[in-house]
Amino acid sequence: MSDKSKNGIDRRDFMIASLATVGASAALAVSADAADAEDTASTPASGTVYTGDTIEGKKVVSALDVDDLEPGQKHFLYFQGAQMPTGQYWYVSVTVAKGARPGKRGILTSGVHGDEMSNIHTVQTVMNQLDPAQMSGTVMAVTDVARPAIESMQRRWPNQGRGVDLIDMNREWPGNENGLTAPSRHAGLLFNRLLRPNADFAIDFHTGTTGFEVTAFNIGGMDVPDVKAMVELYPVGQIFDNHVYPGVLHNAFMDVGIPSFTPEIGAARVLDLEMIALFVEGTMNVLKHHGIVAGPMGRTGKDVNVFTGNSAFPILATQGGIVEHLVKLNDKVEPGQKVAIQRNSFGEVVAEYTSGVAGEITGQRSDAMSEPGNPLVFILFHKAALVGAEAYPE
Repeated sequence: MSDKSKNGIDRRDFMIASLATVGASAALAVSADAADAEDTASTPASGTVYTGDTIEGKKVVSALDVDDLEPGQKHFLYFQGAQMPTGQYWYVSVTVAKGARPGKRGILTSGVHGDEMSNIHTVQTVMNQLDPAQMSGTVMAVTDVARPAIESMQRRWPNQGRGVDLIDMNREWPGNENGLTAPSRHAGLLFNRLLRPNADFAIDFHTGTTGFEVTAFNIGGMDVPDVKAMVELYPVGQIFDNHVYPGVLHNAFMDVGIPSFTPEIGAARVLDLEMIALFVEGTMNVLKHHGIVAGPMGRTGKDVNVFTGNSAFPILATQGGIVEHLVKLNDKVEPGQKVAIQRNSFGEVVAEYTSGVAGEITGQRSDAMSEPGNPLVFILFHKAALVGAEAYPE
């Protein structure tokens, strides 16, 4: 019997066409549902919701309003984030220093990348210095935002949705509570139910990534007066005057009218106590600036020789081999100046790398070996005509 129907259409072709139509309709439905979910998930939650669980004696919340907390005290909570494949939750540590008097509300975050340690220690040190009985306002610290990345001490979140996938959580903000990946949902939950509702300003602390160390510097849009005022209160040598990537946490705050910026504190996977002290001092200055804590200002940008640039010039490896840097972090360089060489297994020089701009070294590869395409050096400089956001190799 022929597979052709009376109108000449092959039944197999008909089924394929029908399945394609169904698939397209389903895709449109999923797309529409995702769009609706994103719209509904963008509204910040109000009020504190306790789940009824406790972990190590600390209550668990799925939403938080710091106005509900007792003033003049420190509060230690866990926030219930996205679910694991087992149905368990990723819990995030939350410390709230609730002042005895009303005032501004500040947010300090760290651990968005799992291989960054100095930023966590910076936030912990600031919180340990606060006495809520003497404060006006509130400071909330979230130190382990991307818990699964931190547990692996690696930069990216190991998402399990379609086999192991590594997702950079600092490209996911503000997230989507009904998103297609756990990091997107986790970001949405945190932003809508914990961070955004409790912030008048926010600071998201970072370090360099594994294999690449950076100077002590701040990233922020200096064209925003509230951001500029905070960034200049840090006694660090460099300012990256740039709004950088969409999807980073500090830009999610900025997009909803909350002044925010990102400090960068040296190398990954280590505690740089000397750098940490600079950022603790600067952050305490910011809290004084907002009237949350009292006391004289510490050192600020006025007390150090600050170099400000609005762009970063990347130098990428063209060969594989051992990298030898000829300059140090914070060194000034000129166009054409040799900044690194690379040798093969015989010790022969296979590549020489020069600066294309006048500026300061802001980052260097710390791993001794490199394959082609890896960033070796970033040079902070001022670009006369900066148009839109810039993307940088990682």
